[in-house]
Amino acid sequence: MIVSLNKKSLLAALLVVLCSGCDNTTDRSPAKTEAPAASLSLNQWFDARYEEELQFSPIELSFLGRKDRNDELGSFSYESFNKKLAWKKQTVETLRQQYDYASLTPAEQISYDIWVYQYEQAAASAEYFYNGLSFDQMRGIQSYIPTFLINFHRVEDESDLRAYIARIKDVAPRMQEMLDIAQQSADAGVVSPGFALDGVIEQASAIIAGRPFVDNSEADSDLWADFQQETQKLVAQQKITQKVADELMRDAKTALQKHFLPTYQGIIAWAETQKDRAPEVVTGVGNQPNGAAYYKHRLATQTTTSLSADEIHQIGLDEIDRLRKEMQSVMDEVKFDGDLAAFFEHVRDGAWNYYPNTDAGRAAYITDATAAIENIKTELPQFFGLLPKADLVVKRVEAFREQDGAAQHYYPGTPDGSRSGTYYAHLSDMNAMPKNQLEVIAYHEGLPGHHMQISIAQELTGVPQFRTQAGFTAYSEGWALYSEVLAREIPGTYTDPYNRFGQLTSEMWRAIRLVVDTGLHAKGWTEQQAIDYFMQNSPEPLESVTSEIRRYIVMPGQATSYKIGMLKIQELRTKAEKTLGAQFDIRGFHDAVLGGGAMPLPILERVIDQWIASVAATDAA
Repeated sequence: MIVSLNKKSLLAALLVVLCSGCDNTTDRSPAKTEAPAASLSLNQWFDARYEEELQFSPIELSFLGRKDRNDELGSFSYESFNKKLAWKKQTVETLRQQYDYASLTPAEQISYDIWVYQYEQAAASAEYFYNGLSFDQMRGIQSYIPTFLINFHRVEDESDLRAYIARIKDVAPRMQEMLDIAQQSADAGVVSPGFALDGVIEQASAIIAGRPFVDNSEADSDLWADFQQETQKLVAQQKITQKVADELMRDAKTALQKHFLPTYQGIIAWAETQKDRAPEVVTGVGNQPNGAAYYKHRLATQTTTSLSADEIHQIGLDEIDRLRKEMQSVMDEVKFDGDLAAFFEHVRDGAWNYYPNTDAGRAAYITDATAAIENIKTELPQFFGLLPKADLVVKRVEAFREQDGAAQHYYPGTPDGSRSGTYYAHLSDMNAMPKNQLEVIAYHEGLPGHHMQISIAQELTGVPQFRTQAGFTAYSEGWALYSEVLAREIPGTYTDPYNRFGQLTSEMWRAIRLVVDTGLHAKGWTEQQAIDYFMQNSPEPLESVTSEIRRYIVMPGQATSYKIGMLKIQELRTKAEKTLGAQFDIRGFHDAVLGGGAMPLPILERVIDQWIASVAATDAA
């Protein structure tokens, strides 16, 4: 998802994890390392500034596999946000003073423009700091922190375990900051839907279920189990003695009981108090104070375009019409007797299209998704020159944050490859996981989708480091959706017509998003209207549709980025094919798209135009 410098980007970073510097800033100012242009190349200047930026975020340092300040979480407060924004503004002023844009190379100009763009997005977001939800069922801080500690806090020695304990203690002040923000938002009229509050209560309750939070529990909580596992691993490696391990586990248990538990009980209590405010009929942000302006801002940041809600709505309607015709052709191919609505029911309700709702069925899903990724891996050199070095694993979402019918997602590995990229699947309800969509989701989250794009970006050399970690939702999600369609050109994929229908279903899902997201937030649609529209145009199970619509309600605008980004990449490919004719090389085109990391769509278009001109000039010479 999109990375900006407002308080929401940190949370979004954990779902699609397209992170270029997290939003949790700290009160500790980064060291100043300004140097005149004569002594630093532009790339060196950017690297020095990016190192300063990283020092605002202990969490982002951990994401990158670093251990600096790994005993902190960092502040989430508005004051910290403002401090980082002021720093970013100063860097832009220095950049403009020290470097003459016209004398830069095209690649340097791209870096310059992306840095400035990131600042401008952050500055524009300041007005809407209190418009979003701090706690919700999708990306709330209550599930983010345990997920981060379990998956991203790296433990290799005793000091890392002590840092883990320090971070557990640091949860209390950081959560209080978020509760203060959430209360100010609520007091200003940003009201949480009941389903979002229920999700917060369920997730927070699950996190503090089990030992050591409940003494008579038969099972360990996920956090406690993780800490014990990490501790015993070090004992087995003879890096600590059992005596030290026992001491550390006592300290961790105390931190969980004395610091962590009361904090989560407070989150649950706050969510309970807000339920009386929850509206009976749920709509989008249009009814909020400043809601129309907030949604316009969200569309701009999520799509990186100036498209209006009406324009995006119409693009969605046009795409739905086109995709319904393609779906009809697959229905005819399998000789189904009935109309498209009946075929939707046939696919949605057919037991043949689902794994058993058992542990064996869940294991089979993981196995088959892994196999689909391994199959496509062998064909990638025919379509790409740049290939990722990082490995990819498929896993089930942790129990405390797993949701029936929720969308799958990807977490990137570390730039040095010490942690693999992970494609996570929600498997609590296998009746929400149609078999015929397994393939397309694996291509979206894994190869050639998110894992390929993000890993290649992280492994880039010759560009400033900040570009290897930059995140723009329209680019990254647009690439992943483009990858779903690209897979149709790759041998050995979608060999079953129902799997091809699954690909169309996935694309239709993203087209519907354009209509229902703008409907909810700009046209006054209710939650039920959006669910009904989705069901009329897709064979998705009701559980998945309901989860999706509720996601759009709490994350306004984000869902529009996928289709807008994909259409732009397809448009640029068509332009390149028409301009270059026989000179067009699919590997070269894909490398041009991926070879500079994530970027706003207008800048991507400039990059591709430069690539087209370069190929044409080279061949002419």
